Parts: sequence; C-alpha cells; structure tokens
Amino acid sequence: MSDLFRVEGLSKSFGGLAVSRNIDLAMAAGDRLALIGPNGAGKTTFVNLVTGQIRPSAGRVLLNGEDVTGLGAVRRVRRGLVRTFQVTRLFSDMTPEEHVTLTVLQREGKASRILGRFRGSAEVAGEVETLLRTLGLLDVARRKVGEIAYGQQRLLEIAIALALKPKVLLLDEPAAGVPSSETPRIEQALEHLPSSLAVLMIEHDMDLVFRFARRVVVLAAGEIIFEGLPSQVAANEKVREAYLGNYAHARRVA
Repeated sequence: MSDLFRVEGLSKSFGGLAVSRNIDLAMAAGDRLALIGPNGAGKTTFVNLVTGQIRPSAGRVLLNGEDVTGLGAVRRVRRGLVRTFQVTRLFSDMTPEEHVTLTVLQREGKASRILGRFRGSAEVAGEVETLLRTLGLLDVARRKVGEIAYGQQRLLEIAIALALKPKVLLLDEPAAGVPSSETPRIEQALEHLPSSLAVLMIEHDMDLVFRFARRVVVLAAGEIIFEGLPSQVAANEKVREAYLGNYAHARRVA
C-alpha cells in the first residue's frame, strides 16, 4: 500500500537546541497511529512542523506524493492535512451546529453567507447533521457550547476537523482535560471515524492509546526511539526508561 503521508528527515533547531531530530514517518490510508512520549519530547513541535505552523530546519513533508514542505498551514489544510489542538478553540455563545456549518461554508468558499440562511441548503444541513450524529452530538446540536460537557466540546473539535474533509487527521491530545467519565465518548467517536482516513493521535492516556492504535511511535528528546505494535511497546526497555515507567512494568507483569 502506497504512503498517503510521509515525513523524511524532519528536523528543527531553535538556536543550538535541536527539538526534532531526523524524523522519518509514513502513514497509509486507514492507518491508526499513536505518537507518544514524555513531556518535552517534541510531539507538538512535530505536529506544528507537519502542519506548517513552523518551518523545519531540514527534511520534507509529503502528502499524496506531493512535497508540501514549502506550503503554509492553510494550503496544507486544503490538500487534506488537518489537525486539532490540545486546548479547545471554540466560541462559547455558538452552538455545535453553527460551528460545523461555518466550517463547511468556509471549506466551500461561502463563509461570507449569512449564517441563518444555511438551513435553506439541504446539502449543507445534511452534511452537518451527519457529522454531528457521527460524533454523538446531535442531541446538543443547538445548545450553546458553553453549556455542554467538556468531553462534548472536544468531540465538536473533531467534528469541525472532519468538516474540512481531511485525508490525514492529526489529533493533539483529544482527551486532554476530559474527565475519565467522559473518555468513553471520545473513544467511541474515534471508532467511528472514516475507515479511509489516516489518523495520527498524540495522547497521554495510555489506556486510550493502546485501544486506539494499530501502530505506536515513541518520541524522546526529539527523535524516534520505537516504532511497532501496541503489544510490543510496553516491553521495550528504551520506552520504559523514557516514558512509560511503572505503567509499562505493570502491563508487562499482568
């Protein structure tokens, strides 16, 4: 299977400090990849490099075989490379329905339309409803974001990302700040993502990582120290030393 997404020799230095070191990584359509590592490992820097938020010191980013390294963030989104963020970036006085609708209209170059007119478009309204249903948000579609649970807000961010019709979706800690009682909502939503979508998830919740990922990459001090199956990662000595610690030991003993 050909690679949908690939980075080659990706590196970044700030002054004399190397924060990303010669990273090689590839994903095919349908991949479910978890990128993990300790705080300060360079995970978010990697996502910022990939999505065009910052420019690499060396290396390339390829999407569908096209070198997009020189493109800005917006042009990468238009080509199908989309991310979410660690912290929610939503408008508390708007509804989930309005957020997703604006995203669809923006994608179609119609964001200047008056929001209240969107219901006149059956196509737009149908797409919005489908996205909200997929993410389990239909029941709160017309409630203000400030009134819904934080876990639902995180799901809304994924819905917004999906409205951009990504080919590759980068989820930066989708369960960050979500109470454990709401984590199953996130997990269920991830299970219902389109099967053709390549998904890379950064996450500190190891239970979620091991249930979601078909492949795990571990980053430490800006470089990859492990890539393999979830069943292998906890037994790797470098990983245990760098990141998982007692959690890995407990899983190994169990």
